[in-house]
Amino acid sequence: MRQPTEARGTAGPASAAAEPDAHARADRLERMLGDPYDPAGPVGLRALLEAGRSGVRCAAGEAVLDDFGLGAEFVPRDRGGRLERADGLAAVLAAVFRRDLALGFGHGMTSLFAASPVWAAGTERQREAVAGLLLGGGRAAIVHHALAHGNSLLRGEVTATRRAAGRGFVLDGRKEAVMNADRAGMFTVYARAAAATQGPGGLSVLLLDRDTSDRDTSDRDGSARFTGRRPTDGLRGGYTGGLELLGRTVPEESLVGHEGQGMRLALQTFQLSRALIPAALVAGSDTVLRTAVAAAARQAPKGIGDRFGALLAGVFADLLFCDSLAQSALRALHLTPHSAHLTSATVKYLVPDLLRDGLEELAQILGTAGPDSELGAAQLRKLLRDAPAAGLGHAGTAACQAVLVPQLPGLAARSWFTAPEPPHALWTAGAGLPPLDLGGLAVAGGDDTMAAALVHAARRVRDRGATGPYGPVLSRLVTAFVAELGLLRDRLRFLAPDGRPVPPGPAVYSLTDRYVLVAAAGAALATWERRGGTDSFAAHPSWLVLALLRLARRLGLTGLPEPSPAVVERVGGEALARWRTGRSYDLRAAPLCVERP
Repeated sequence: MRQPTEARGTAGPASAAAEPDAHARADRLERMLGDPYDPAGPVGLRALLEAGRSGVRCAAGEAVLDDFGLGAEFVPRDRGGRLERADGLAAVLAAVFRRDLALGFGHGMTSLFAASPVWAAGTERQREAVAGLLLGGGRAAIVHHALAHGNSLLRGEVTATRRAAGRGFVLDGRKEAVMNADRAGMFTVYARAAAATQGPGGLSVLLLDRDTSDRDTSDRDGSARFTGRRPTDGLRGGYTGGLELLGRTVPEESLVGHEGQGMRLALQTFQLSRALIPAALVAGSDTVLRTAVAAAARQAPKGIGDRFGALLAGVFADLLFCDSLAQSALRALHLTPHSAHLTSATVKYLVPDLLRDGLEELAQILGTAGPDSELGAAQLRKLLRDAPAAGLGHAGTAACQAVLVPQLPGLAARSWFTAPEPPHALWTAGAGLPPLDLGGLAVAGGDDTMAAALVHAARRVRDRGATGPYGPVLSRLVTAFVAELGLLRDRLRFLAPDGRPVPPGPAVYSLTDRYVLVAAAGAALATWERRGGTDSFAAHPSWLVLALLRLARRLGLTGLPEPSPAVVERVGGEALARWRTGRSYDLRAAPLCVERP
């Protein structure tokens, strides 16, 4: 196994100690990447779109991320890196994802996904080797196990045959698409035992070093063949290549954790990816919304007005709503490790759909004439194409269903309306967090923190009474969502009186679709509550009211009003103000490197 390499550039321990605050690093990276709207900018939107169309990597963007030392963001601080908080990592990555999902995933996120099983269960030597690779500017790649209905990243599988007397494994198999296959220094391979059934105990994780696997040797050792980049566009353009293992032997020390532990490691570490991917999609949607606001404002210099005002306000409210969910899922990894699997699966299941619908609404503005619209429409098309690949498409959605569906009857029976209120830090930006321990994450059980947040926060809203201009509608909204949670509990009790899992089918899938909307309302409500007392727009109830009204419409809840002109004007006015002052369309409202209008 490769020994740690010397860290170079700004990626090493010294820089991590000098700049421990993730938001400060995020702002620095934002400045390094430059104005995305600069037509001559080497990491501008036009350059990134052209790289995507051509199926090549954006060399200028990769150079900036190398200079920044992005690999250190994926290495725990006790290993010489900068990774401490999952929400801090998301803040840094947002600067990249606001420009291009492909750059963020191709340059770094796949390395994080490959390293995560090693951080969770690897040996000391494995952790040192992966840390050295990433701190030195190298890449790691993940070779997924096959999933039904998967895209090319998931089709195909590697099998592992154990050799006698503890002499390691023989690997065989072919994967058509592995991100960074042509340049990864290490591969984290989810391999199935050759003689095993498809059960969870048949999957193991193996860490392969390219230096010992990237060569054809004798028939006894077999070979590993890397087939080069595939001519694809979008997220995988310029980043994916094929991998073929033909009787390749690997030593016993390549095993990560225990033999047969692969499925558990996947269920643990995928919780991090399920929380990070929604945050990435929020950041990518941020720039599309900004371009749409610019197009609308320049068509109506005296104000956006009724034509586009309600549309932009609604999409902006959805972005804030989705960001509240993503941030909650990221902090849950630290604060509620016993139930973070529920939070991350719920958020990953819902956020891509909400954002996709909002992006399609923005097409009404970006379909108009003008340079802003032309650029924005191209970026919108690319984001809509890249987002499913980032979330592993239908297979990723099905994996979230596989987490939620079996547990809903039990949650309805033992957790809903009885679970204690989750810790306030779960919904509070900047609150202290315990260390991130991927190996300590549970894969089943625990209380439903999002449903508990809805019940407890709704009670406080009702106790305060319908005061102020937003009080009556907010009180009606939270009452409606709590009532819907009660109806879901009754329906699940009918399907499973004893709280046991029910067989998958249309009925339970429909209830799952409704559940994620109701639970998400609880996370957003609790996030808004914890923002109280600050001067930020996130503490104002207007965005929450608008987002919940839009969510209620998706649920088909009746008896609720349409958004009032005051709500639309307040949220739309903030969207316009953030465009004019160059701040992000998320809860942080971060300063961006964009030219002021």
